[in-house]
Amino acid sequence: MKTILHPTYFPSISHYIAMVKADELVFEVDDNFQKQTNRNRMYIYSANGLQMLNIPVKHSHEKHQKYKDIIIEDAFDWQKNHFKSLESSYRTSPFFEYFEDDILPVFEKKHKFLLDLNFEIFEIVNECLGIDLPFSKTEEYFHILENENDLRYLANGKKDTTTIEPYTQVFDDKHGFINNLSILDLLFNEGRHAVDYLKQQTL
Repeated sequence: MKTILHPTYFPSISHYIAMVKADELVFEVDDNFQKQTNRNRMYIYSANGLQMLNIPVKHSHEKHQKYKDIIIEDAFDWQKNHFKSLESSYRTSPFFEYFEDDILPVFEKKHKFLLDLNFEIFEIVNECLGIDLPFSKTEEYFHILENENDLRYLANGKKDTTTIEPYTQVFDDKHGFINNLSILDLLFNEGRHAVDYLKQQTL
């Protein structure tokens, strides 16, 4: 069965659980862009607790804009700010320095389109995890999918109610375990053990 997902910015752990378990992975690329979703944001664990990192995008006068047409707004130095936040949050984690050089290009290279950035991130994270996840892309948008595993809702953090098993996080002595953050949280804390962890979880 096909599993349909949205490409997102450093996907949530639940997103990766779905992807490693998928029989056939398909990315939705023909939908309209929706604000306030993980398409352009991720959640990390900072010294103050939960922190959201958001990619600014150019606003259009059109009511509906295709996700694949969304252009990143470069007037703000978001890349530098995001990497600084990751550094301050995860510098003391077991695997940050091990993967730092792998993810750094994301914050140095200029991308025009959000979708292109998210696909590049997907490839980089997979390399870090040491996994290969073949995928295809949709060619047409369908609001309702029949006989397919429609997990597109996982891109919307408010609709994603996945609860995962706790693992050791950098600041859990201060704020406790924070559920279902970006895959980076799991990667920096667990390294390549993250893959086994993902396979053991259920949505």
